[in-house]
Amino acid sequence: MERDGDRPGTGKPAHRSREARPADSAGSSDGRWSAGPGQDREPGADGPGAGDPGGQGRHGGWADLTEFLELLARDAPADAYERPVLRARAAGQDAERAAALERAKLLALRVRAELEGRRRREAELSALFETAHDLAGLRDLDVVLQAIVQRARSLLGTDVAYLTLNDPERGDTYMRVTEGSVAARFQQLRLGMGEGLGGLVAQTARPYVTEDYFDDPRFQHTRTIDTGVADEGLIAILGVPLKLGTQVIGVLFAADRRARVFEREQIALLGSFAALAAAAIDTAHLLSETTQALGGLERANEIIRDRSSVIERASEVHDRLTELVLHGGGVHDVAAAVAEVLDGTVEFTEVSAAPAGALTASAQDGHAVRHGSDWTAAVAAGGELFGALVLRGRPRLDPVDQRTLERAAMVTSLLLLARRSASDAEQRVRGELLDDLLDARDRDPRLLRERAARLGADPDAAHVVLAARLGGEHADAEAEDDARRRLWSAASHLAATRHGLASARDGGTVLLLPLAAPATAAELAGRVARRLGTAVHEAVTVGASGPVAGLAAGTDAVAAAYEESRRCLDALRLLGRAGQGAAAEDFGFLGLLLADRRDTAGFVHRSIGAVVDYDRRRGTDLVRTLDAYFACGMSPARTKDELHVHVNTVAQRLERVGRLLGADWQSPARALEIQLALRLHRLSPALGDA
Repeated sequence: MERDGDRPGTGKPAHRSREARPADSAGSSDGRWSAGPGQDREPGADGPGAGDPGGQGRHGGWADLTEFLELLARDAPADAYERPVLRARAAGQDAERAAALERAKLLALRVRAELEGRRRREAELSALFETAHDLAGLRDLDVVLQAIVQRARSLLGTDVAYLTLNDPERGDTYMRVTEGSVAARFQQLRLGMGEGLGGLVAQTARPYVTEDYFDDPRFQHTRTIDTGVADEGLIAILGVPLKLGTQVIGVLFAADRRARVFEREQIALLGSFAALAAAAIDTAHLLSETTQALGGLERANEIIRDRSSVIERASEVHDRLTELVLHGGGVHDVAAAVAEVLDGTVEFTEVSAAPAGALTASAQDGHAVRHGSDWTAAVAAGGELFGALVLRGRPRLDPVDQRTLERAAMVTSLLLLARRSASDAEQRVRGELLDDLLDARDRDPRLLRERAARLGADPDAAHVVLAARLGGEHADAEAEDDARRRLWSAASHLAATRHGLASARDGGTVLLLPLAAPATAAELAGRVARRLGTAVHEAVTVGASGPVAGLAAGTDAVAAAYEESRRCLDALRLLGRAGQGAAAEDFGFLGLLLADRRDTAGFVHRSIGAVVDYDRRRGTDLVRTLDAYFACGMSPARTKDELHVHVNTVAQRLERVGRLLGADWQSPARALEIQLALRLHRLSPALGDA
């Protein structure tokens, strides 16, 4: 920005001729007192007092010069330099001396102005240096910008200084920092490009100054801007652009609440502050970008470290799973290894226990599926679903860990297939041994014992033969065959886990399981029926034989036990008790007919053993009373006559019998069994039973 009288290319005002060379008259053609820079004159040779014979003028001139120096030394105001001239005129000094004093005054004022300019420039340079120092140690952009605005206001001596920044998204400028402002509306102003003085500066990238904003037609006045400026009371405004290269990023302002003229030095000074502000903003942006870049690098390094850790974990899982497979590890060993690597709880669950939706989805797409806070990976092979590996308590799982869980599920399926193959082979061997026990009665008992021992069965332990058959109806022959295969598979698994034998036979399945005391054959039959029914998801009826001891010692005993178990199975079906398990002892007196051996002592003991034992211990006569009671048609009155006791005695004895035999002892079925047991008890000496 240029004004008339500027020195070209400097940006500083050239002194007008009468102000720029006040000593011209001192160096006039008369040759008097025109000493200038680089000249060396003797005092008085050509100055005031020259030609004064008495030397009075010389001494008086030097006194006046000393006074001007003293005024300069104490930084006196400009009007103080008129006093020596006024005194000389008042004393009637000659014109020559008065002219010399006038020239001396002008030189002194010129020196004073030069000193003031140097002090001002020193202050400006100091402020710029301090601002540059702040910029070098930039920590907070707002603090640096506030300091720039404060120093600009102080050095330019304005009422207000403020800084606006461009908003590229909205296409205008907004107020960022203010100093000396008192109007809230002014502090919240936004200027469109080209609007007001600041908008024009931002648009043209050139400084603009006005002595009276409201009377200056160069600017596009808007109601919003004019209202904000009026609220602040600003009149004279100077604005310079903040530029980064050729791009304007904002405007720095200095403004007064009165009309004033801003000198070119002040415009240049504000421009310097604007350059520093732009540098501060650019530095802050660079620091922000650098910080973000460093943050991005740190995050990238962290991701790399995490990925490296994940890959190491995956490699560890692969190695451990391989080792498990090679060393014959099981499903739970796989789950434990994966749980340790994934830092969670991993369980293998059966199909019935796994979440149905997640299990189906995982089986269909072959990937682990999230279910709540858990992850489910289907364990399947060849279209057959074995179960699932469930990772619990890990709602967030990265892809590598997810793949680790899926790989573990695949290894689990391979282990289960391998185990099934081995189990199928073992089941065939177990089935062949059981078939030999049932059919090949001429086999060498020693070989049978050896085969049983290799399969983990104890040939000397007591065993029970159980015949199992499906109790439900099926849609077609294919569905029935599939159900029978599932029954045989479940029975074989049960036999293998219980150190027994199993074989498919006569449209059903036969099992040979050890009987551990104090369990009975009937209790074992009930447990097997429930276990097999749960495995095949339909009712399974199981008939059991009595205990068989010494499998290899007498193979005929196993075959006979199988026939007994089949009779019990048929009886259950005929009595409408499908889906249950029972032995001959569960059928009461019918058990005597179903059992291969007539266990009359066992029947008596099961039916009235509690009463017999009570009489033996207490010396009572409950068995005789019970026999008389049934013989008298279950009439207490006739019973007391038969026993020759009081009727109350009969009632008390029958009450005791009820407590020993149970509340239903007088029901028709129980009463029939008790009467038969009483008769067999009377005949026991003749039958040879204890």
